[in-house]
Amino acid sequence: MSKIAVVYWSGTGNTEAMANAVAAGAKEKGAEVAVLTAEQFDGAMMDQYDGVAFGCPSMGDEELEGCEFAPMFDTCEPKLKGKKIALFGSYGWGDGEWMRNWEDSCKGHGAVLVSDCVICNGAPGADAVEECKALGAALV
Repeated sequence: MSKIAVVYWSGTGNTEAMANAVAAGAKEKGAEVAVLTAEQFDGAMMDQYDGVAFGCPSMGDEELEGCEFAPMFDTCEPKLKGKKIALFGSYGWGDGEWMRNWEDSCKGHGAVLVSDCVICNGAPGADAVEECKALGAALV
């Protein structure tokens, strides 16, 4: 059985809703899933999981949240090489530049992206929820 972590930061609840959908998709494929906030996770935990889904909304000038998520993710970067990961997040403005930059950074660290990222503007609608479930399933 695959062991998956879904790690996220959410300010308004939009990315949290996405995280729960990612977790549901992984569980439907038979994975053991832990849903954790950025505050509850760090790079030392990466080896405990077969795959990790990371979720963070776009903040400021299209960047990762800087107080909790980015510092946590910095500790994970050395463990990305060869690790199956998935990325997701919500935004309220811009065109998704933060996600493209994040994907490029993960690839540069040798991560294995299991699927295209999932982003949604505002709260996830039915289509975004289904995309998140598919993202979770792909991680398994």
